[in-house]
Amino acid sequence: MKHDTSASPEPVRILVYSSNEATREEIMLALGKRPHPDLPAIEYVEVATEPVVLQHLDSGSIDLAILDGEAVPAGGMGIAKQIKDEIFNAPPVLVLTGRPQDAWLATWSRAEAAVPHPIDPFQLAETVTELLRSRVPAIG
Repeated sequence: MKHDTSASPEPVRILVYSSNEATREEIMLALGKRPHPDLPAIEYVEVATEPVVLQHLDSGSIDLAILDGEAVPAGGMGIAKQIKDEIFNAPPVLVLTGRPQDAWLATWSRAEAAVPHPIDPFQLAETVTELLRSRVPAIG
């Protein structure tokens, strides 16, 4: 049996939740198509409402959720806590906080990581890479 070693790995599916379209765009631009050479390409799932976040996470097809803590009416930290309480084997969650001092709220929400606004692309990419390494096989 012949194995095709040229086939690219499945993309990593990252859910990006914010009620603000500009914030979702900022996150996706900061991460780009591949935040680290060891990881597969990213496929983004943009979400603007809480029910759709929960629907996607219930499906089990998301590798990482990035939730905007400043989203309205449902903030990312409350959604993160709900995900960890209600979804079996939920993916890792990264919460965007309004400021660095809000990191304790991310701890309350049981999110695995927090990155403050304004988004630092290097910090975001490094944090996302760390969270995905445990879920996605390395390339190469």
